[in-house]
Amino acid sequence: MKKIVDYRKLLGVDKTTELKELKTVYRNLMKDWHPDKFQESAESQLHAEEKSKSIIEAYHFLVSIAPETLEATKPEFTLTTTSSNMADYEYKNQILKVTFLDGNVYEFFDVPRNIYVKLVNAESPARYARRHIYNSFVYRSVSKLVSA
Repeated sequence: MKKIVDYRKLLGVDKTTELKELKTVYRNLMKDWHPDKFQESAESQLHAEEKSKSIIEAYHFLVSIAPETLEATKPEFTLTTTSSNMADYEYKNQILKVTFLDGNVYEFFDVPRNIYVKLVNAESPARYARRHIYNSFVYRSVSKLVSA
C-alpha cells in the first residue's frame, strides 16, 4: 500500500524494522524536526511543524501495524473475527474498514476491488471475510485508536 510505503520512506525504515528501533528513529527525527529548533523564520518553523506532524502520524501508523503489535493483539483479533459478526463495512482506496457487533473496528489494507466485490456479493459476507480477508491482509485496530 502506498501509505505504508510512504510512511516507511519518511522514517527511513523498512518492513523488518522492530518496534524498539522504530521508536529510536522516531525520537531522533523528532529531535531534528522539532519546531522550537527553527526560530530563524516563521516559514521554517511552520515547515518544521508540518514535518513533525507527518513524522508523528507515520510513527503511530507503523506502530499499529508492526508485527509485535499485531502479535500482542492477535487473541482479541481472533476472538472478534471468529465469534462476532460484521455490523458494517466500507471500502475506500483499497482499505476495507470492518465494524463488528462487539464494537471492534479493523482496517484491512491493500484489499483489491475484486475481493471487495466478492465480499459484497457473497451469500455470507462474514464467512467470506473469515476465509479470504481477515488473515490475508495487513490490518490494524481502529477501535483502539478511537478509545486511546
